Amino acid sequence: MLQCIFLLSDSGEVMLEKQLTGHRVDRSICAWFWEQSISQPDSLKVLPVIASPTHYLFQIVREGITFLACTQVEMPPLMGIEFLCRVADVLSDYLGGLNEDVIKDNFVIVYELLDEMIDNGFPLTTEPNILRDMIAPPNIVSKMLSVVTGNTSNVSDTLPGATSSCVPWRTTQLKHANNDVYVNLVEEMDAIINSDGVLVKCEIYGVVEVNSHLSGIPDLTLSFANPSILNDVQFHPCVRFRPWESEQILSFVPPDGLFKLMSYRVKKLKNTPVYVKPQISSESGTCRLSVMVGIRNDPGKVVDSLVVQFRLPNSVSSANLTANHGTVNILADKTCSWSIGRIPKDKAPQMSGTLVLEEGIEQLQVKPTFQVGFKIMGVALSGLKLNKLDLKNLPAPAHKGFRAQTEAGQYEVRS
Repeated sequence: MLQCIFLLSDSGEVMLEKQLTGHRVDRSICAWFWEQSISQPDSLKVLPVIASPTHYLFQIVREGITFLACTQVEMPPLMGIEFLCRVADVLSDYLGGLNEDVIKDNFVIVYELLDEMIDNGFPLTTEPNILRDMIAPPNIVSKMLSVVTGNTSNVSDTLPGATSSCVPWRTTQLKHANNDVYVNLVEEMDAIINSDGVLVKCEIYGVVEVNSHLSGIPDLTLSFANPSILNDVQFHPCVRFRPWESEQILSFVPPDGLFKLMSYRVKKLKNTPVYVKPQISSESGTCRLSVMVGIRNDPGKVVDSLVVQFRLPNSVSSANLTANHGTVNILADKTCSWSIGRIPKDKAPQMSGTLVLEEGIEQLQVKPTFQVGFKIMGVALSGLKLNKLDLKNLPAPAHKGFRAQTEAGQYEVRS
């Protein structure tokens, strides 16, 4: 049971406070949490569950906004984290993004959504389709009407029909002029490559997204050609678990619109699409840096949006870096970003230059770690392949489509 939810800005300011039970949680818990957060050099290392002197804290960060929930009772930690993730997804969908200004401009909508999503500390209605029927998303017309009439409430007077349906994630009596459904495989590759160029870890976190615009109550079946490679699968509530457990097929009645059908992980991959080869030598207070990038295993599609980033060590006072392809920028916080884009066919992109160390330091003691970003459209590097998508209970034929993309997640190359 959650007792309170706070929304914090990137400076630690409490933007929103929602007390969920009769037990009031003091705001001083946010100050304690923020002190713990800034004491960590890397914000990614802040644990999602923290035990304070008085409460258990659950936290996630989205677009610089920290969602913080508190409780004093024992509860499944994943339930608290999953609920915060669902709140963040719903707010991002309603408000068209998450940032401090958007939250402050839509206080009423945020409070109304939290009122419907959680009741007395327990998650209640978290399906976006039902919430949209209950609370109208903000738009220019509704804001003008609220100014003119003085009525700031966006809550509907009638209860959505889906709340009494056997499929509460789907609005009843849906009708579309054109019936279509699209399946997207969206994958992120996490990899660690050591200073010798050896692949230490490589795995993929993937999501199966479905964009459905089908009339009536359709029944869909999705099967994969190689489901045995999937690990750590998680499903949308619409998925029937028994067909997956027995035959590893996805049988479901889809919500209307875009939703995440399932997530998965593919472990122990042995190949990466690109290579990054850094070379660093230092003597007499000066370092020579050279970084070469290229295609290691051709994925069959264009590698796009290629970016290499690293943070200059604290002992570096100045840097002069140039590249034969793309642009190099060094920010005030000593973050160096090399934007390559697409790799040309006639030459391998290379960045080189010198790093000047602070006075009294002869050699570089701490070498940087390179973060690599890329995007490949039209291919799933995990090797996951869709077999077929069957549609039943449709009043008219529907169009089906499929696409895939892979992008870099935590892709690190150590020097």
